[in-house]
Amino acid sequence: MLSCVGTLRRGALIIAGALALQACVSTGGQTPGEVASLPLVVAHRGGTADAPENTLEAIARSVANGADAMWLSVQLSKDGVPVLYRPADLSALTNASGPVAAHTARELARINAGWNFRSVDGRYPYREHPAAIPTLRQALHSLPSGMPLMLDMKALPAEPLTKAVAQVLDEENAWSRTLIYSTDAQFQQAFAGVRGARVFESRDATRDRLAKVLLNEGCLGAPTMPVWSGFEMHRTVSVIEKFTLGEGTSNVNATLWTPATLACFRARSRVKILAISINNEDDYRAAACLGIDAVLVDSPAQFAKIRALWGQRAPSCCLR
Repeated sequence: MLSCVGTLRRGALIIAGALALQACVSTGGQTPGEVASLPLVVAHRGGTADAPENTLEAIARSVANGADAMWLSVQLSKDGVPVLYRPADLSALTNASGPVAAHTARELARINAGWNFRSVDGRYPYREHPAAIPTLRQALHSLPSGMPLMLDMKALPAEPLTKAVAQVLDEENAWSRTLIYSTDAQFQQAFAGVRGARVFESRDATRDRLAKVLLNEGCLGAPTMPVWSGFEMHRTVSVIEKFTLGEGTSNVNATLWTPATLACFRARSRVKILAISINNEDDYRAAACLGIDAVLVDSPAQFAKIRALWGQRAPSCCLR
């Protein structure tokens, strides 16, 4: 949840920003009804809604469903091997417990990452057909040659994981197709000294710029060099009004990517935008109309159907 300190007037401006997408939008020289290209579909954790997240099974399904790029979560095993897993404890998804860092890569390969995965009919299909926790190297080998890869760094301290990931990417000659992301700025700093590394703008910088534009404080600190920025399309924002004797808080369901915020981010360079948590047709259409470059989705299978229904026709930019 974002937290902003301001007046009720500022809260109204956030709501106004959210309402901006309720009409035909025009951005980047486009007119309403025109879409230059559809955003890339990025499989979130390999496609977490379609198969156990961050597994080779999820990757294979997303590739089969036409995903354009892959987003994978990376932690470090006890023996220093980058492996794919997201939560802090193995019990969240598997039939084991404890942190990833307490187990070797060989031990993790025997743990069922699909233990708690439920299909739409309520079954647990991977309890009979286990899906192992794979290494980053295995994931690279399973991906089509050249498929873009976004790696979300999930475990501190940053230096050991940075070093281990860099070694794998060096050995697999994979830097040219890889982007590094983390919610912790320590990873931006750690990868800054790694030759060939391409890193998302820090989430702190992205968040601050979005908030300032939506609160009508101007466009400050727009990137001067090409970079990727990623943030949710929609986010719950807390607007805090300060009183002499206390404060009042209002929660607002805000839309963060709007024509105004896109214009700010691209004011000085061709910044590429990843809209996070895009999981329905309306939001995908909105992202396309805004000229967003890529969307992070949980179900590539669902978006394969959406794109098939659209066929060769660009989606309408008159949003409901």
